[in-house]
Amino acid sequence: MVEALVATAVAVGSAGIVYVMAAARVVKQYERGVVFRLGKLRGSVRGPGFTLILPFADRLHKVNMQIVTMPVPAQDGITRDNVTVRVDAVIYFKVVDPADAVIQVEDYRFAVSQMAQTSLRSIIGKSDLDDLLSNREKLNQGLELMIDSPAMGWGVQIDRVEIKDVSLPETMKRSMARQAEADRERRARVINADAELQASKKLAEAAGVMSQQPAALQLRLLQTVVAVAAEKNSTLVLPFPVELLRFLERAAPLPTTAEAPTAKAPAPEAPGAQAHSELGMEGPPEEPPSIP
Repeated sequence: MVEALVATAVAVGSAGIVYVMAAARVVKQYERGVVFRLGKLRGSVRGPGFTLILPFADRLHKVNMQIVTMPVPAQDGITRDNVTVRVDAVIYFKVVDPADAVIQVEDYRFAVSQMAQTSLRSIIGKSDLDDLLSNREKLNQGLELMIDSPAMGWGVQIDRVEIKDVSLPETMKRSMARQAEADRERRARVINADAELQASKKLAEAAGVMSQQPAALQLRLLQTVVAVAAEKNSTLVLPFPVELLRFLERAAPLPTTAEAPTAKAPAPEAPGAQAHSELGMEGPPEEPPSIP
């Protein structure tokens, strides 16, 4: 009798141990457990720690509650200003309702990935190239709203969406490089012109001051000579301004003018002598013989 009771107790204990081993489940801290009993959702979501289920009747689905980082494959599209681009992104999301994530959608990861790809193509077609390159924060917010609206019904919350890279055709890259170079050249010319304008104004003011004091021009000339001589040049070119000549001319005394001696006027030649010289004959003309 005692042996039968001992055997029964051992059998019951063994069965209990097997049952506990079959029913015991451990849910990690970052997980939540969803229990289905005969295909029907059973009770509330199981929290982290040790939990028991009915063997062969309950099925426990563990759902990860961590933030998932999912890269969105690069999508080819045409922007609103007819530029072909290739854009890829990254999406951050997490499950906020484990029951809906298991019941409402077959595979919430795949669903979020497909929704992100279609939304990315849609946002490319609605944007300009300049927005994709410089105004990404606004596009990220719009992309997040487009994905988050359907994802809320799946028990998933979109935490953040980031456009990672925008690939442009080589022809567009060369065109943008030429545009940037032309813009920098334009700004350089404007700066040079502004500098020339300011320098001309200062030179005009300096010329006005020097015109009132002629000696200032000479001092400036001497300063230039000293600056050039400090370079240890073998040849020194000294400019000689015209104003210095005028200054010396005004400073020099005027010479006294004397009356020049008057020269006697030559006596007029006789008409015969003039004609004789015109004929090329030497000597005085002969007198005509007298007729008695």
